[in-house]
Amino acid sequence: SGFNSIGHMDTMLRRRHHIGHCKEGEEFIQNVFHVLFLLFSEKEKSNLSICWLQYEISKVVQCLQAKNKKKLKAQGRKSKKLAKNLLKAPDNRNHLSLWKLYAYLEWLLGNIDDARKVFDTALCMAGTGGLQSPQLCSLSLLYAQLEAELLESIEGAVKSRAVHILTKLAESGPYVPYSGQVLSVNVLKARKTYEHAVQDYFTKTPVSDQDQVSDTNQLVNLVGCYTLFQYLTVGIDAAVLIYAQTLEKLEALGPQKYENTGENFGIQNFPTVLEAVTLLHTNLLRFHMKISVYPLNPLREALTEALKRYPSNQSLWRSYIHIQRKSHSANKARRFFDGVTRSTGSLEPWLFAIQAEQMRKKLTENIQRADVGEIHSTIPETGLTNRIVALFEHAIQSENGAHCPLLWRMYLNFLV
Repeated sequence: SGFNSIGHMDTMLRRRHHIGHCKEGEEFIQNVFHVLFLLFSEKEKSNLSICWLQYEISKVVQCLQAKNKKKLKAQGRKSKKLAKNLLKAPDNRNHLSLWKLYAYLEWLLGNIDDARKVFDTALCMAGTGGLQSPQLCSLSLLYAQLEAELLESIEGAVKSRAVHILTKLAESGPYVPYSGQVLSVNVLKARKTYEHAVQDYFTKTPVSDQDQVSDTNQLVNLVGCYTLFQYLTVGIDAAVLIYAQTLEKLEALGPQKYENTGENFGIQNFPTVLEAVTLLHTNLLRFHMKISVYPLNPLREALTEALKRYPSNQSLWRSYIHIQRKSHSANKARRFFDGVTRSTGSLEPWLFAIQAEQMRKKLTENIQRADVGEIHSTIPETGLTNRIVALFEHAIQSENGAHCPLLWRMYLNFLV
């Protein structure tokens, strides 16, 4: 009985409860991790530790989405205990990726000050690799992104903790925790350093296949740090310009080098550099729209272009559905979904097209059932129901759809 819910479906409700991680399935997964730990060598153990902690973080995120405070508290205690035990292992003490995940876990649990201490400790311990160190770049980028999200507006962001972190990274010296001020001269020096680092990346000789994954990750982190730095110190237009220039250069270098990185290593769903940079771009636009007034069109255009290229990217689809909910006309989105489903074998466009229509149906029903004086309107919205059924029918006729348990379950659930 433990296995049926392991591939849990967040999209469905079972009575009042979301299907989550059921007890027997959870025990099974924990046992797998414990057994594998005994079999693996040191480097593999570190990678397994990262997977385990990422899995724990996914459960914390689920509790946050369900807004279940009691469950979040209990889950937080378990996850923190595991994180501390993993970091105690001799091989993991200096493992920056694990420190990064532990700090992120504390941040998600709302312990901002504790998370900052963990981030600062990790940065002090990381040494002086600066922009040359992929792990240090990745750690600084996450820390700066989380700090930037706390800002209520971009005014005065130059003096923020996020700018301090990104400036220190560019200096390549020992890290000093934030003391409440960032010197203008240091900001100017850091801007030049970032600019040269990105230029140098594109002019250097190509690396061997073995180093390519870490090398391409490094470019994504470098561009992420530079654009966030420009965004906080100059503004959104300066940041968008860097993304445009980077994408242009990547496309000029030819798709082969940056599109097939995953195939050589047997890594499925390995995001291409272009895809990862596009994701950073759309996320920044979404964040900027949240804290200030900015037109929707640049984000919509960026998302539609990206989704034509990467129809399997779930994060991009989520963003697309999120912005389409604000639009009163569904036709443009429907035409777009239709175009993408015709041109790709991926199942994601079908699943998200169905989800978008189901959200629309729910919204319509809520409005129709609202009390209007003495009249209670209960006319069912049959048009949307028929459209959703048609989408399900088309999706299960595709090769991937016919073999997707989630799709069949969603269809049965909808018909019920």
